[in-house]
Amino acid sequence: MTIHFLLNGKKTTLDVAPDRRAVDVLREVCGLTGTKEGCGAGECGACTILVDGESRLSCLMLAAQLAGREITTIEGISDEGHLHPLQDAFIQHGAVQCGFCTPGMILSASALLNRNPNPSRADIRMGLSGNLCRCTGYQKIVDAVAATARREEES
Repeated sequence: MTIHFLLNGKKTTLDVAPDRRAVDVLREVCGLTGTKEGCGAGECGACTILVDGESRLSCLMLAAQLAGREITTIEGISDEGHLHPLQDAFIQHGAVQCGFCTPGMILSASALLNRNPNPSRADIRMGLSGNLCRCTGYQKIVDAVAATARREEES
């Protein structure tokens, strides 16, 4: 099947099996290894991508579901080589340890801030509830997202 979609701002055309998982297409065909596979069952959030601006689990999506959509991976979230404000905040607040969950956390947080630019800490926890982290205990992650929201509000 030939699919056409926008990938990190670039028109993309791929010939793929329609039943191939999106996470595999992104990692193996497109070489975008920032999208991680943790559980392969939609439980951990490591494979989170943005589909038309909303967070989605790419391990639960088929390649055919990418067709006609705007897909953003962690590689596409920064702007002209500058870190996205969330990426910067994660670094500044020590929210990155092993880093495996970080791409999915950042993309889920981005979708949350697009929907709700001034979230409460409870909103942030809810917005990230589909993403698991084994290293940080979440406090620093919530701090980073809250700081980004404040920073955006001040701009």
